Amino acid sequence: MKHRILFVCHGNICRSPMAEFVMKDLVKKAGVEDDFYIESAATSTEEIGNEVYPPAKRKLAEHGISCKGKTARQMTHRDYERFDLLIGMDSWNFRNMNRICGGDPDGKIHLLMDYTDEPRDVADPWYTGNFEATWRDVSEGCEHLLNLLTK
Repeated sequence: MKHRILFVCHGNICRSPMAEFVMKDLVKKAGVEDDFYIESAATSTEEIGNEVYPPAKRKLAEHGISCKGKTARQMTHRDYERFDLLIGMDSWNFRNMNRICGGDPDGKIHLLMDYTDEPRDVADPWYTGNFEATWRDVSEGCEHLLNLLTK
């Protein structure tokens, strides 16, 4: 079974692309990349077409992960049909994802940190400047998600 995952945040230039590329790295290292299709998107139109925010790129690069070629795109209603899981970074994203999709009749919309032992919003580096905290949240959430999906 191929798991189709869409990670979502407000602008698709920090948290959701970090989650996209961390998850791609994890599935590759686990030898299960053929079992996954992973993308990321935004709930807003503010950053469409922009590359990943430079400090987020640098944080990924510190861990040997490239996000080359990624540009922000907006989530659409059609994504609800295209993906098995739509995973938001915070409660504001969660509300907007439900609005964009017209609800969640199939139970596909979740928050990343809900897969961990400490459900909470993923730290937003746009406001804090703390990309290390975001890295820790995203890494923890993606590791737990991968473990759940590959049991």
